Amino acid sequence: MKPARLEALADGIFAIVMTILVFQIKPPVLMEPTNPIELFVALSAMIPTFLSYLLSFALLFTYWRAHHFFISVYAKNIDMNLTNLNAVFFLFLALIPFSTTLLGQYSDNQIAIIVFGIHTMVIGLCLFLIRNYVLNSESIKNIEVSTQEIRRGTIRIFVPVLFALIAIFLSFINKNLSLGLFTLAVLFNFSQTSSILLSKLVKDLEE
Repeated sequence: MKPARLEALADGIFAIVMTILVFQIKPPVLMEPTNPIELFVALSAMIPTFLSYLLSFALLFTYWRAHHFFISVYAKNIDMNLTNLNAVFFLFLALIPFSTTLLGQYSDNQIAIIVFGIHTMVIGLCLFLIRNYVLNSESIKNIEVSTQEIRRGTIRIFVPVLFALIAIFLSFINKNLSLGLFTLAVLFNFSQTSSILLSKLVKDLEE
């Protein structure tokens, strides 16, 4: 089986999940007549919802980018085992709107932080298993990947997992620190990607 079909399914699922994230954000319902102050207060109360949306959208983007590399760049073919691993990955991926909405509505609740953290960890571990199978399975043909690139990819996968684990423990002490760690994990991945793209651009210009 060619990776193109699995990639098409992945793109469709990612697109649907990203769209559902937006549908979870609904305008506040106020009693008529509405004055500007009441609307401003109501919108201000939705800030945690918007922040959780931005966090989850950024995470989805990093998941999509990583999955694209593993399935469409690294792998030249797929087998049943790889398909099953992706099915588990998609299963948890589709639950992101739920954990995002939970965190947005109950950002000051420890259970919501724990659920979001565990969810982030599970998805990261699924990505790690997919990448390892692609690189190490005898039935999967793949491109030659340098040790340095594998190391960088491992760091990008496990930083959100590690930060989510720490955030869960921090939720017993300070919930705001937990939310900050989730954000730092996303910013780290974006900074790593930006530095890689910048290095590649400089290298291309030098050539």
